Amino acid sequence: ERPIYEWVQADVATVDAAVEASADAGKLWQSTTLAERKAVLFQVAAALSAARGQLVACMSYDGGKTVAEADAEVSEAVDYARWYALNTDQLVRLESDGISFRPYGTVVVASPWNFPLAIAAGGVLSSLAAGSAVILKPAPETVATGWLFAEACWAGGVPRDVLQFVPCADDDAGRRLITHPGVDAVILTGAWATARMFLGWRPDLRLHAETSGKNALVITAAADLDAAVADLVRSAFGHAGQKCSAASLGIIEASVYDDPRFRRQLSDAVRTLVPGPSWNPRTTMGPLIRPPEGALDAALHGLDPGESWLVEPVQVGNSSYLWSPGVKLGVQPGSSFHLTECFGPVLGLMRAADLDQAIAWQNQTEYGLTAGLHSLDPLEIAKWRDSVEAGNLYVNRSITGAIVRRQPFGGWKRSSFGPGAKAGGPNYVSTLGTWQVAAARSDDPEAFVQSVTRLWNDELCIGIDPSELKAEANVFRYRRLPSVLVRVGPQVSDDDLALVLGAAAAIGVPVQVSSLNSRPKCAVSVIVEDDDTFERRLQTLRVAKVRFLGSVDDKLRLATIDAGLSVDDVPFVRHPRLEALHWVREQALSETRHRYGNITDRRPGPSTPRPLTPKRL
Repeated sequence: ERPIYEWVQADVATVDAAVEASADAGKLWQSTTLAERKAVLFQVAAALSAARGQLVACMSYDGGKTVAEADAEVSEAVDYARWYALNTDQLVRLESDGISFRPYGTVVVASPWNFPLAIAAGGVLSSLAAGSAVILKPAPETVATGWLFAEACWAGGVPRDVLQFVPCADDDAGRRLITHPGVDAVILTGAWATARMFLGWRPDLRLHAETSGKNALVITAAADLDAAVADLVRSAFGHAGQKCSAASLGIIEASVYDDPRFRRQLSDAVRTLVPGPSWNPRTTMGPLIRPPEGALDAALHGLDPGESWLVEPVQVGNSSYLWSPGVKLGVQPGSSFHLTECFGPVLGLMRAADLDQAIAWQNQTEYGLTAGLHSLDPLEIAKWRDSVEAGNLYVNRSITGAIVRRQPFGGWKRSSFGPGAKAGGPNYVSTLGTWQVAAARSDDPEAFVQSVTRLWNDELCIGIDPSELKAEANVFRYRRLPSVLVRVGPQVSDDDLALVLGAAAAIGVPVQVSSLNSRPKCAVSVIVEDDDTFERRLQTLRVAKVRFLGSVDDKLRLATIDAGLSVDDVPFVRHPRLEALHWVREQALSETRHRYGNITDRRPGPSTPRPLTPKRL
């Protein structure tokens, strides 16, 4: 009930000065070598490690994080510094293929309050690795943590004008920062509505955003119920449920849902959580960042038809920030709680007839961030992992706590804006800028398509586990998009369109083509229509993504987003790997491979059988 620090909000004039200063600083930073940037990022990792105690204490007071939650976040920030330093090697490999990378000049990182250190570190350090100047705008709720992170970066050797700290409220100054013409891109982690608001302010904004999630953990009759209950409680109530990856739904197979033992065990586990101030070592569930409002307030105080309380949440003491966790029974498919992100300590249970119904309900939401399954049946695991629509999948473990490189993080559908590369993954740094080929370069269409085919067969369709742990499989894989509509502008050549469609065919993605002008040489049928006609059709499209080739009208871009479709307007580059990544989605699959310390010999395989060749035989 007392302020622990004060901070000064930047005004519009300060924002303008910061952006102007970053322009010159960015040019100097771009001129540094990759080796020099690597060295600085490793020094930042050391500075963050040295400040661990102070950072944990600050997050405890500043963001309401328990010591256990805050300590893991420091480790994640250190991992980001080291991983993105090493990840610059990807830029070297791509540029050795005859293409050139130009990083964004100035990047704004708008970090969230629920992970005030780790997510800020991911955005800032990846941008620095790419060669950009960065302006860090911490969430107004957790400014002190952002400040300590900036100090660690400066102590590690990042020039102060290359990384600028600009705290401001979400007012005119905040809007000016996002819309300033001198800002080349924004990295955001926050609500889908916030990302949409940013694009409403500036439709042509290069926005890389990880947004909302409505995540579920499925438990079947083949699960180890002791482990399943523990992981469900951990996934639902870590940081008081204030994680975009949190399991706010448990979809339970009927025989388990109806079992009094399961309900009793879940109820007992939830009631053992100790809500309290985050600085108290006895606390296992910290406070809310603010008193409940909106969807969370409705979830804590009300029940929809068919729902009842297994564990009813109550306010703790006189503080509107402290609540005990709640568990709802009888959440109905299509109900508000099934589909709406609440972002707090409320878990809803749904009764599914079988795994097929559970998967359908899990996929029914507009989001696709994390998803979990508890089952010991290999056939159930195989069906689930190749049917569920989310960027991060977890089998027989909790669905929060992604680790850099081991489980790169990022979602599908309305859980992501921008290129879709996962934070902490192999492709993220390479998306933070633009790629170009020599103007005189010419690609033989058949050779280009053959290159994409080899890339898909030899690498992309094969799940890889870079960590190779014995007790846990962590497979990074690419999943082909189910369908894409390509919207072609008049300035796009028939040759470029042929290469794009050839790449889609090589990977096996069904494509529709809509064009402003006729394309008689196109290999697939083309719908010729103006922007207004195309916009009217958006609500009826059943595609995962709209790929815009050529310039796109701002109004049409926003209409596509509002229709619930992903937008890909990154210009075409004549490079097989860069083109292939437009037709796939990244997915991380983590599976516990032991029971009570006994290692199993089963590992998740690729979703698509790979062709056999004499080399593989």
